[in-house]
Amino acid sequence: MISIDEMQVMLDEIAETFPHEFFAQLNGGILLMPQAKPDRRPGAQGLYVLGEYCCGGSMGRYIAIYYGSFARVYGHLPPDELKERLTATLKHEFRHHLESLAGERSLIAEDEQFLADYIKWRRQP
Repeated sequence: MISIDEMQVMLDEIAETFPHEFFAQLNGGILLMPQAKPDRRPGAQGLYVLGEYCCGGSMGRYIAIYYGSFARVYGHLPPDELKERLTATLKHEFRHHLESLAGERSLIAEDEQFLADYIKWRRQP
């Protein structure tokens, strides 16, 4: 697994590829958090939160990416594949941000369906 400093460089490089308009009202920016974040939703045992879009409170709007979660889930991958996963996660969180600004909830519904499908899959014998 790459170091957290190496992942920060990678994350910065990826963020620079997004249009500047995506950053509108993202006043807290993109934060790389060191910890792993297990998904605490009911039925989500075994899942980790790779990233999340946060809005409200004193921090405003920001995207958090969890280095520790990436290490647990994708730590075995070579750096180029890890970068692909990181890019996909950042795209996902930017979509949450843009949908939030537009008053849209499509991705939230997709995330809820993903969890429902995961729970159903785990219950199969």
